[in-house]
Amino acid sequence: MFEIRYLKDNETSFLMQMLYESIHIEEDKKPPLEQLLHTKELKKYHQNWGRKGDQALVAVVDNKGIQLGAAWYRLFNSAEHGYGYVNDNTPELGIAIRKEARGKGVGTQLMHAIIAEAKKANFEALSLSVDRDNTNAIYLYRKLGFVDFADDETSITMLLK
Repeated sequence: MFEIRYLKDNETSFLMQMLYESIHIEEDKKPPLEQLLHTKELKKYHQNWGRKGDQALVAVVDNKGIQLGAAWYRLFNSAEHGYGYVNDNTPELGIAIRKEARGKGVGTQLMHAIIAEAKKANFEALSLSVDRDNTNAIYLYRKLGFVDFADDETSITMLLK
């Protein structure tokens, strides 16, 4: 069994690992974590984590603390925004599950929990960007009520109101 709890201050490195994992690039073509996450396009997702509008939850094995995955959201603005940006009042969501924990309901439970956190924080919507080839994730997001908002050649921006 597992539980879902808030990310602790000393767990930002795990959040970085999960952010890295959430980036849909073929394994043999994926640059190392330190290189990829410090590009101009991606450091905005983690730089100064903990600012207003940031929230992260972690799934851990009960009584063992083994981290299985994380879900998080961050507010962006029109001047500096992420790939799933919709507007200044809609946080962009991210999620990743360790490979060995996939297919066990961890992702679905994390999504329900992070959506509940966004509602509790009075956000009216959540957005995300997903690679078109990530069909399992797209299926989960649609099952949870996300709808297509915009798309391009490689990704879909989805919105949950």
